[in-house]
Amino acid sequence: MSKKSAIEIIKEASDGLRGTIRESLQDEITGAIREDDQALIKFHGMYQQDDRDRREERAAKKLERLYSFMIRLRLPGGFLTPEQWIAVHDVAGKNATGVIKITSRQTLQLHGMIKSKIKPTIRSFNEAKLDSIATCGDINRNVLCSSHPKESPIHAEVFGYADRISRLLMPKTRAYYEIWLDEEPLLDKKEEEDPLYRDRYLPRKFKIAIAIPPNNDVDVFANDVGLIAVIENNTLVGFNIAIGGGLSSTHGNPDTYPRLATLIGFVPGEEKTLKAVYEIATIQRDHGNRSDRKLARLKYTVDRVGIDWFKEELERRTGFALEPVRKTIFTSRKDHFGWHQNEEGLWYYTALIENGRVTDEATAQVKSALLAVAHTGKANFRFTCNQNVIISDVKEADKAAIEAILDTYGVILLTEKSSVTRRHSMACVALPTCPLALAEAQRYLPGLLDKIEPLLHKHQLQQEEIIIRMTGCPNGCARSYAAEIGFVGTGPGRYNLQLGGDRVGERLNKIYKTDIAEEEILQTLDVLFNTFSAEKNMGETFGDFALRKAWV
Repeated sequence: MSKKSAIEIIKEASDGLRGTIRESLQDEITGAIREDDQALIKFHGMYQQDDRDRREERAAKKLERLYSFMIRLRLPGGFLTPEQWIAVHDVAGKNATGVIKITSRQTLQLHGMIKSKIKPTIRSFNEAKLDSIATCGDINRNVLCSSHPKESPIHAEVFGYADRISRLLMPKTRAYYEIWLDEEPLLDKKEEEDPLYRDRYLPRKFKIAIAIPPNNDVDVFANDVGLIAVIENNTLVGFNIAIGGGLSSTHGNPDTYPRLATLIGFVPGEEKTLKAVYEIATIQRDHGNRSDRKLARLKYTVDRVGIDWFKEELERRTGFALEPVRKTIFTSRKDHFGWHQNEEGLWYYTALIENGRVTDEATAQVKSALLAVAHTGKANFRFTCNQNVIISDVKEADKAAIEAILDTYGVILLTEKSSVTRRHSMACVALPTCPLALAEAQRYLPGLLDKIEPLLHKHQLQQEEIIIRMTGCPNGCARSYAAEIGFVGTGPGRYNLQLGGDRVGERLNKIYKTDIAEEEILQTLDVLFNTFSAEKNMGETFGDFALRKAWV
């Protein structure tokens, strides 16, 4: 048996993810927590971080790093009530930096929280019926679902699966409630015995997404498990299941690679769907790599044991055979900006939130606008996997009032004046807080787009919905490997330029140029855009053209 990684030993010895977190919180000498606890708090929805912009300054003054914490909410399908939005807004102002971040996994996270503010924050979330359980760590993460109700008349039915799957794969330990909410420990620990996670949890993070064709807005094939709704005669008959997606890799390590999920079959009905998802997780629990975390995701398990073996084992564990994959077609992978109405007559406004940063800027006071909308009590909030927000479930009688708020604070102007390329771009958090970042992403991409947009105009491509994504490292949190143009950070100010991904998320891109800086990025794109404009076929996308021209 291979030697267990250090994290595996920490998990097994953690007493149900409790560790010494209580003691770490009480240590006022440092802003950090104990090293083993840094692994455990991830399962509670937090990461310890520090401000990398200030490392050198503080080191020169012989001060410890400026430690803080990021906390992430569990929001299956990305839904919040107006009362919950107000609670998050207030917590962000009191206990964090004030900026609310919409993530690429359809949830919210707050940065810059000092250690003493974690407990009050979780208490405030709990009062709003929110929690951060299982949003990080080696466990099932936030479950995604196609965000816009206009996708289907039965969107609500499909959306309900996100919550059911989230609850099905929740850990049984009461550690979160004992540590953060001061609940009394269970008298009988058998009550929290966990048949799914046991004492070791999963070998690595586990991600699930639910897509409603024809829009692949959740990037369903980038997940460990992808469920694709099969709707026939306006009835949800079941799901196609895909397994083994994941985009993280490591520079210089050829054993690591991004991978899109493989379709393995169709399952009808809720009972079989939930059973299949559960048993896929148990197979990964039992057969995933627990010695090398870089090779621990489900994609590596699938490639090691083979699709045929995995499918047979899944059928053995579920007790039923998978049916042949049903035909579904994806034609887009985007958010529906502006006003749209669903089958029930309710209105939805999708607003651009560049790179998911909800804050007030000179161009638009987005944070103030969303708070004003929430205070009306006349709209819910839905978050997209492209880091935007949908002002949701607005009645016809209330639409004008909501629109007036969005107009007053500049949200409509910002959304409508932004280029189609900017609307479909995305960047991860990266510097200064992410410890893995090698280069900038969310702080840099807007400025880079300011220089890319004139090139698109120069070559009459301003209406092309080219998908551009940037990550500060090769872990791919903004799904840069599944973009038509991907930037993957290699060092300060330097990126791999990747081309050839498709428009609907069914093909990865590949490296075109390595380790280049801005000047070469712009020069290269200028040449590529010129060729694309002159030689593309009618309706041909940039990603498909790149493949046809054998650029990669």
